[in-house]
Amino acid sequence: MSNTRLLIDALTYMKNFRGQLFVVKMGSEVTSKKEVLDAVAADLILLDFLGIHPVVVHGGGIEITEEMNKRGKIPKFVKGLRVTDRETIQIVKTVFKKINDRIVAAIETAGGKAAGLPKEGEILFQSEKKKAEVDIGYVGDIKRIREKTIRASIKKGSIPVVSPVGRSPKGYDLNINADTAASELAAALKARKIIFLTDVAGVLDQEKKLIKTLTTNQAQQLIDDKIASGGMIPKLKACKRALDKNVTSAHIIKAGGHALLEEILTKEGTGTMIAK
Repeated sequence: MSNTRLLIDALTYMKNFRGQLFVVKMGSEVTSKKEVLDAVAADLILLDFLGIHPVVVHGGGIEITEEMNKRGKIPKFVKGLRVTDRETIQIVKTVFKKINDRIVAAIETAGGKAAGLPKEGEILFQSEKKKAEVDIGYVGDIKRIREKTIRASIKKGSIPVVSPVGRSPKGYDLNINADTAASELAAALKARKIIFLTDVAGVLDQEKKLIKTLTTNQAQQLIDDKIASGGMIPKLKACKRALDKNVTSAHIIKAGGHALLEEILTKEGTGTMIAK
């Protein structure tokens, strides 16, 4: 396809998406690699310049595990959720702050404006301790999102960068699954899209080939048939939650180069798009 054709196609998407909110979730596999993070930061700035408002939600699983290992703590998981005791929630908060600052710095170094959230003493995710078959500690379910905080940041011209830390009614912090936080935030903000940046090409079929488009029913079938596995399962479930709450489309793509722009502004895209 010629560069001219690409630009014309991109213009169509720019017009359609201008003024819309996109939630972009990054995992540790993205935020821990400077070259990848710098490319994503450039894409975010361009989207913002075009009038498309990105809201970043980051995780930190890899770096949290590394920090726990340094302190002699053995990470434990129950159904994919990290068991979080008093010491671990402090590790989580410290690692999240470091990652949040890193993303903000990458955006600002590239010439953009970003705001790390929630700020000290601020509550963004009002949460309750998660009820599970066994006690998994300070892990939370989101009950209410103060989305006005996000919108205020956007109004000031900043790209919000959100850490998934909740606060209980009793005043203690809770670790929120980042995929879940991203999907709930996308719903609360009435976002047009939710995009998961990962280290894999997208959703793969049984022969390990990329699936370009999926319905939520097809995504669930991949889980039921055990074709989707590991970290892809919570992402697919998060996509379904967001779509069930009127987010228009969900995307799972591999971060690298300018994949974010390619997925949003071209017909071919680069990863997997999921819709109702």
